[in-house]
Amino acid sequence: MNNPPQLPGHLLGLAFDNEDGHQRITTAETFSILGGSQETHERMAEAVLKTLEVLSKKGKNLEDAQPQELRHLLKSNL
Repeated sequence: MNNPPQLPGHLLGLAFDNEDGHQRITTAETFSILGGSQETHERMAEAVLKTLEVLSKKGKNLEDAQPQELRHLLKSNL
């Protein structure tokens, strides 16, 4: 049985608390963060970067991580 090729992992963060009209977009190979106030956008970006760092230290990438593990890491890095 042939296994389909594994698609690259990508995290998407959306925030809707922007009241200043500024469009905030941060993208990288493995994540995209859209919207939010400056504070929220920065917190989300920091949480994702820390999560990816922890995965890397474990020798994992997004494709290797289980959804529960990602949820736990993101929550603990907020």
